[in-house]
Amino acid sequence: MNIRKIFCLALAGGISLTSLAASQDAPLWLRDVKISPNGDLIAFTYKGDIWTVPVTGGEARRLTTLDSYESNPVWSPDGSQIAFASDRHGNFDIFVMDAAGGRAKRLTSNSASEIPEGFSADGTEVLYSAAIQAPAASAMFPSGRMTQLYAVAAEGGTPRQVLGTPAKNLSFSPDGEIMLYTDVKGFEDEWRKHHTSSVTRDIWRYDKSTGRHTNLTNRAGED
Repeated sequence: MNIRKIFCLALAGGISLTSLAASQDAPLWLRDVKISPNGDLIAFTYKGDIWTVPVTGGEARRLTTLDSYESNPVWSPDGSQIAFASDRHGNFDIFVMDAAGGRAKRLTSNSASEIPEGFSADGTEVLYSAAIQAPAASAMFPSGRMTQLYAVAAEGGTPRQVLGTPAKNLSFSPDGEIMLYTDVKGFEDEWRKHHTSSVTRDIWRYDKSTGRHTNLTNRAGED
């Protein structure tokens, strides 16, 4: 399309050429959006970096600046820290940093890709998904898409397996006894529109004291 056609279309639509040019610089694909516990800030991923912005609007602050790809930020319960995934050492590992920015601390170093799902209720651990080692009794098909849930101390240490089945988008009760999560039953794209089948995702409740899992949204659609 030549410039004359663009100019005519802009005039016909009541759009100024200044607005048309400005729209090309508008940020797109703001991903992994997470609101802070106190509701003041939003953390998100943009072009492979972690950013925060006030919920009231304003200038976004870039927290990571390396050439590596950073994503999936999650807040600590007190809002003082952000855990995220970074491939600065090859595969995705878990890092944690001050919510205001600064040097990030590496928490995991497995050759599998690890993605943070949330902090524990007391903020002492970061829980994350990774396909490392399914339990011996697991009947699930072995695949990198069918992860397990792990936890590692926010100060660093030896990781431990929490669940042998996928558990995404974690949310805890204040006492940490109840965990809500999204399951993964198969390889279907979660963003497929109007998808209904036996492998759609549901929201589950996990009771730590009893080890019981309860399906809260048992239906054919995605939840």
